[in-house]
Amino acid sequence: MLTLIKITDYALIEECELEFGSSFNVVTGESGAGKSILMGAVAFLLGGRADRSVIRTGCSRATVTGCFTVPEKMRSSMAELLDEAGVPFDIQTGELSLRRVITPNATRNFINDTPAGAHLISLAGARLIDLHGANEHLSLTSPARQLELLDHYLGLDDLCNECAQIYDELRRLRAEKEEFNSCLPTAAEMEHLESTIAEIDAVSPVEGEEEQLVSKQRTGANAKEIIDTANQLANMLNEAENSIADQLGTVCHKLSNLASIDESLASESLAECSDIQYRVSELARNISAIADKVDIDPEELASAEARLAEIFKLKRRYAPDIGMILEIRSKAAEKLEAGRNAESKLAEFEQKEQQLSKKLDGVCRKLAAARRENCEKFTSSVAEKLQAVGFLKSEIKAHFTDAPCSPAGTDKLELLFSANPGETPAPLRKIASSGELSRLMLALKTVLTDSDEIPTVIFDEIDMNIGGETANRVGAELKALGRKHQILCISHLAQVAAQADRHFQVTKQVTDGRTVSKAVMLTNSETELARMLGGGDAALEHAKKLKGSK
Repeated sequence: MLTLIKITDYALIEECELEFGSSFNVVTGESGAGKSILMGAVAFLLGGRADRSVIRTGCSRATVTGCFTVPEKMRSSMAELLDEAGVPFDIQTGELSLRRVITPNATRNFINDTPAGAHLISLAGARLIDLHGANEHLSLTSPARQLELLDHYLGLDDLCNECAQIYDELRRLRAEKEEFNSCLPTAAEMEHLESTIAEIDAVSPVEGEEEQLVSKQRTGANAKEIIDTANQLANMLNEAENSIADQLGTVCHKLSNLASIDESLASESLAECSDIQYRVSELARNISAIADKVDIDPEELASAEARLAEIFKLKRRYAPDIGMILEIRSKAAEKLEAGRNAESKLAEFEQKEQQLSKKLDGVCRKLAAARRENCEKFTSSVAEKLQAVGFLKSEIKAHFTDAPCSPAGTDKLELLFSANPGETPAPLRKIASSGELSRLMLALKTVLTDSDEIPTVIFDEIDMNIGGETANRVGAELKALGRKHQILCISHLAQVAAQADRHFQVTKQVTDGRTVSKAVMLTNSETELARMLGGGDAALEHAKKLKGSK
């Protein structure tokens, strides 16, 4: 259950810390006081979208922290979920904390003070709290939502997931088959592909080959210039009269004479000059070898030029480089192979499609049978809860019709409802008022919660558009539900709030020119109940009676 929530610099809330009880908790306050902000903070804590605008004006961040005690029967599965993400969890105490921080540039998430992704926060939060937002009861008018609620009650979630998975697999297979068909080459295209492959294979180009051929061609075309230049340089260095080598010999001789006079004057320079002489001789030999390398066979040069001509022809026809030409050849071969094997591939598609269709049909039949055989148990449970919230003579039925196959199967469910005796049950979307839908949702949530492991249920204004004795019944039902689950309820009704085990009040005030929303736990809620009843002495007396009859 949610033991504590702490909110800092979130919208109008400067700082708020609430400790919730394990049973029925209610939150009340004037319209606009900040109850919706409180619910928004809870939704954000559970993985809701981060909106930078909620950061309190003038503040650098907004923080929402929730502390939970995980029920024993859920601790193993929670430990498994968190362990996969490397988040520590004490399975003995079941203590768990979620914390989310919004800054102007980023959102940071923590589970037990360990950084975590928003998706993991959502997964953990979904196991801890069922959040029923304001106006969610309107979704009851959707047949798809009604079918979803029935499946959840009957424990058909795994079968529904299997159905959706097979449906998606079949959809993807059919899309792949359609794409394969659309890409199949015609007879003319097959002929063109064969021609393309044959033309490229006739040349069989190799990546990097062109560069080597161009280099050989360039060298051959400039062979005379290369040889002449190499010979000229070799002569300058070592062979011509008064060559560099001769001049260095003269320099070395003169340095030797100086060294013989005083070794300290020229010995170092003499050694350096001798080294230069050796290096010049090596340079002259290397340059002479250049001319030897350029001895290209005319036939070899002609062969290189012919090979280049073949490659250039391919490039003009297909692509600007050999790598791209080879890619075109590979794709042409794939498409040609697909065309040649089209019959067997289409037979393979057909076989897989038949297998998946048969499998999907079997799961749909199972779903349909389970729904129809057990729906009366569902409607009977809902009818019983409807009596508890004031529909003493109401009637609710499940009407099934066949529907086109979808991820949810081949059923369409329409809940038919009659609030009063003598009226023919009709679809909810046609006859139920918003107040009736609110009570219907409470009845459904109560029925589902009885079979659910989620420890905490939050209702945001589940009691809207109702009053009088019905409000008393709704309050009693919420209190009864609080004996099995932790209930948090935002309410405008004194009759509901009076039955809470713990009452929190949200107020809005202006301090130092700034508007601030605050929430506190009331030790005596009679004054707040009187305000909700309209105020005055009579309202206060009524509030005392409500508390006394709790």
